[in-house]
Amino acid sequence: MTRRHQRLVMVLLMLGCVSLAVGFALRAFNGDLLYYLTPTQLYDGRAPRHGQFRLGGVVEKGSVARMPGSMTVRFTLTDFKHAVPVVYTGILPDLFRVGQGIVVRGRMVSGIFQATQVLAKHGARYMPPGIHRPHPPSGEEKMLALKRDLAEGVRP
Repeated sequence: MTRRHQRLVMVLLMLGCVSLAVGFALRAFNGDLLYYLTPTQLYDGRAPRHGQFRLGGVVEKGSVARMPGSMTVRFTLTDFKHAVPVVYTGILPDLFRVGQGIVVRGRMVSGIFQATQVLAKHGARYMPPGIHRPHPPSGEEKMLALKRDLAEGVRP
């Protein structure tokens, strides 16, 4: 075999190994993806009949009820079209509250969603502790600097 053929075989072999590794990585990634359904999709019959799935929505106002003497909580998840009653036994996340978007994992049992996990969603805006006012926009910063310069007698 000539040197050119050896290089071609080596390149093809490396290309095959890389594509095999990418294929395994994509398959593993796809297996870990868990999407959630909305209450409307649940009522449309898109939920699996058996097994666990995720359900996402907003905690309905006035629906949270804690069972005395236990860690069981009942609440209703809504997407403002349909509502689903949810029962969960365990510690709720700190971000759980009425009007908050959450995702629950579990299964439907007799028309009630039996949750095994509750995940609270949070907003995309992060404000570090101790900072209550957002940083002024750049136009406002320029105006403040101009006012300060004029007050000090500095010409721009």
